[in-house]
Amino acid sequence: MKTFRSLMLMLAVSTASNLQAQGWPENYDGVMLQGFYWDSYSATKWTKLEAQADEISNYFSLLWVPQSAYTGSSTSMGYDPLYYFDQRSSFGTEEQLRSLISTLKQKGTGLIADVVVNHRKNVSNWVDFPAETYKGVTYQMQSTDIVADDDGGDTKTWATQNGYSLSSNKDEGEGWGGMRDLDHKSANVQKNVLAYTKFLVDDMGYTGFRYDMVKGFNGSHVADYNVNAGVRFSVGEYWDGNVSAVTNWINNTKINNVPQSAAFDFPFRYTCRDAVNNKNWGNLKNAAVNNDTNYRRYAVTFVENHDTEYRSATASKDPIKADTVALNAWMLAMPGTPCVFLKHWTDCKEEIKNLIEARRLVGIHSQSQYAEWMSGTAYVGRTVTGTRGTLRVLCGNYTYNVAANYIEILSGKNYKYYVLNTLEAPWIGRGSGTYTVGETVKVPLVAVSAASDAKLVYTIDGSTPTTTSASVQSGTELSITSTTVLKVGLLTNGEVKNIQSRTYTFQEAVTSEYYTATMHVCNQSGVLNPLFAYVWAGPDNEQINGGWPGKKLTNTVTEGNLTWYTQSFQIPKNEDYAVNFVFTTTGGGTQTVDVTGMKADVYYIINSTKSGNKYTVTDVTSQYSDLPAVSTSTPTDLSVYDLLGRRVTEMKKGQIYLQRGKKILIK
Repeated sequence: MKTFRSLMLMLAVSTASNLQAQGWPENYDGVMLQGFYWDSYSATKWTKLEAQADEISNYFSLLWVPQSAYTGSSTSMGYDPLYYFDQRSSFGTEEQLRSLISTLKQKGTGLIADVVVNHRKNVSNWVDFPAETYKGVTYQMQSTDIVADDDGGDTKTWATQNGYSLSSNKDEGEGWGGMRDLDHKSANVQKNVLAYTKFLVDDMGYTGFRYDMVKGFNGSHVADYNVNAGVRFSVGEYWDGNVSAVTNWINNTKINNVPQSAAFDFPFRYTCRDAVNNKNWGNLKNAAVNNDTNYRRYAVTFVENHDTEYRSATASKDPIKADTVALNAWMLAMPGTPCVFLKHWTDCKEEIKNLIEARRLVGIHSQSQYAEWMSGTAYVGRTVTGTRGTLRVLCGNYTYNVAANYIEILSGKNYKYYVLNTLEAPWIGRGSGTYTVGETVKVPLVAVSAASDAKLVYTIDGSTPTTTSASVQSGTELSITSTTVLKVGLLTNGEVKNIQSRTYTFQEAVTSEYYTATMHVCNQSGVLNPLFAYVWAGPDNEQINGGWPGKKLTNTVTEGNLTWYTQSFQIPKNEDYAVNFVFTTTGGGTQTVDVTGMKADVYYIINSTKSGNKYTVTDVTSQYSDLPAVSTSTPTDLSVYDLLGRRVTEMKKGQIYLQRGKKILIK
């Protein structure tokens, strides 16, 4: 009798020959966006991502989003999976998700689902899983679908004591103590996951998968799931800095000697981190999957992600400390499929747009070839060949006398792009985007041509430039002040070539509205002296007073015999936003319980009694609601936001921002 695995393998081999691509398309020229970061519940709701569909689809062919099924929690990033077919999450409803997928697909961008099947959460005890019925079939995992050595044997001990049995198979890979590790050799596990992944593609409309924690189970199962679902795009999170370890996993996904999945290029990410953090640009040449001609097709490169980014003082992770744009410039010039981190995109959008446009202009793709150009501790450079031209990327601090046949099209802090002049095309040095009425958008134009008399012809009404259109010399900068479809062509020998296009849309500024809410706290017992407040707010749990233990409170107002310390906050209207506190003192070793949910003026008294080892706090708002307004207290939240409501840490000249509900223009 054939085993279930044997039958699946026969199906996979049969189906693989009919797929357009296996694992990852050949010579793929798209760029992926990681559309979330840790705790981005508000910023990356499905509705907010859909509102950015035009801009996202202009620059990204793939959008990776969080695991989208219900976890049983109102705030979860999805890595504690409970349900498969119930597609409501902390990021929105199933209807909103379907709308996002459909809208982006119509614009040419596919969504990558975060598939978390290494482990699974339980309903009420160590070993029970939910039953789900989809298209008349009930799917439910059993205790026997849990690996025998889960949680180092603790699960087996509990199961035996309570009358349950586990699988006889041990974990195929690395165990994880957070939840039950699934036995992917189990026919029932395979039945559930095969149905789930096919549902994501055929019903929900996802384009491909990002598999979480693939070190926990054999890559052959990923191959089976992919072939059954018929996806063209699959990438595994094989978190390892060793190139051989990552490529060995890719090999494990082979069917009929063809890999069925790509992998995130963690070795590449570590070369980026080491280059910047160790101040040695030459490290960018170190070993990475995308350096290997046999595997670069299956390398999804990245600079930062939600697991490596800095989250807080207590969860600093493994961030890259500087030059993130320069590292993105290196990544976007290299083979492999680049995956841009959302925070880098939102913080440095204009520069990253240009880098993506340069990649497109030259025709760099996942299997492009390169040659080492120059390197040292202070700099590194490569020459990369695309389908339409050749690009030289230089990163670091180095003064280079550009060769006569290369033309500089881009530069920024610690990076430059040069293009071989045989490309014979115009370069438009400003990406498409949306701007505010009253702004002036500067658009540099460069002729990439070997002809000394090359000119640039352009139109601003969307029509096709001709030899009689307005013309300018290379290096000219256009000023755009209203909605414009700019088309530029290269004019040489009486012929207009390689027309490029950008769209600049101007809209009236949308002002976000805020109201002020003030926290009053009385340290009557004197148990915390001096008094500090550690504050976090909003759905993203943003730190307001910095890292632990927060800021010392100094503003006070006296009413009767009581002195109230105060702090005021800007609360966005019509948003799910609340402010939360822990009161403490110097060093943060002594503290109160958490005080959560402030959305209006509140009054707290710190008690001398404790709950466990923390001082209790009494809410006496109803008793002191007539306390006079505090005129000496300035709202603490001086955060600056762009016109889409995103918090920014660096403002640029000529741009309009929002601060405390008012527009400000940086001059």
